[in-house]
Amino acid sequence: MVGFCFLSCEEDGIQTNSYSTYTPIPLPLEIPQLFADNILPPIIPINNPQTVEGVALGRKLFFDPILSADNKQACADCHSPENAFTDSDRFSEGIDGLTGNRNSMPLFNMAWNYDENFFWDGRTFSLEKQALEPVRDPIEMHNTWPNAMLSIQNHADYPTLFLEAFGTSTIDSTLITKALAQFERTLISANSRFDKHLLGQGTLTTSELNGFNIFMDETKGDCFHCHGNANNPLWTDNDFHNNGLDAIVTDIGLGKFTGDPADNGKFKSPSLRNLKFTAPYMHDGRFATLDEVINHYSEGLLNSPTIDPLMKAVNEGGVQLSITDKADLKAFLLSLSDDEFITNPAFQNPN
Repeated sequence: MVGFCFLSCEEDGIQTNSYSTYTPIPLPLEIPQLFADNILPPIIPINNPQTVEGVALGRKLFFDPILSADNKQACADCHSPENAFTDSDRFSEGIDGLTGNRNSMPLFNMAWNYDENFFWDGRTFSLEKQALEPVRDPIEMHNTWPNAMLSIQNHADYPTLFLEAFGTSTIDSTLITKALAQFERTLISANSRFDKHLLGQGTLTTSELNGFNIFMDETKGDCFHCHGNANNPLWTDNDFHNNGLDAIVTDIGLGKFTGDPADNGKFKSPSLRNLKFTAPYMHDGRFATLDEVINHYSEGLLNSPTIDPLMKAVNEGGVQLSITDKADLKAFLLSLSDDEFITNPAFQNPN
């Protein structure tokens, strides 16, 4: 329950209310058993604890187009629940009809992004700072933060909601992004068929089990170095790699922000969860299907000066999987998809 003490005062002839006590309701993240058993606790900033009011506010903001310059585009337009919070288009279209050259990253299990590098190229640190970017990006929401803040400040409901969540009705970009980050940290996906298999609550097909073995075999799929194993329920190392997409690197990715040429062509390893919903694939959405992704690693690797050493089969063009191996690997990868995640009522539009 939120407790407020009202104190009346006058300032420049305007009567205002201040609040001497503020007790939002704590809302700890519900940690899945596999996560609790296998990986470190999530990262929750000390200055932005999870609360009922903060999460509800962030959810409302995430689905509200009020943050865009024309009041027509919300965060959810490029990060849709039905697509595991990514976009089914290769490149998302901004309010001016412009597109970039990157596919929207899916949003889930972000509280376990321990290095706190966000975006495909790692250009921001912390989930809160990440949320600053789309609003002011000229090819996305194309707004200014002063304008977005003013729109929310003048809204009939938001000042009260911010008061309940943060103890103040004076709205700024810091509080807006804190609320968004609180909601985004609740987007936890941990109920795939493979998860249930590990918990002894379900069985996999022979093909899916064979696919997992291929995934883990250094002489076959050799996927686990970048995407983890049964003891890493994130299914990503959250690191940056050049995975042999191009012989000539034109989008330098991480290198643009580190300034180190050795980082050119490196992009963040995405989680392999929810591949059933997140097509197209890769940082630039170049592969429309999961079959194309598997074919890339099997016989489509291209060498370049910054190719990751983990791409050990690059001189052979890839790991050279058989047709059966490819089918089994695909079956396993799809078993990592969480159907309940995309329909979870807590993650849908509340507006």
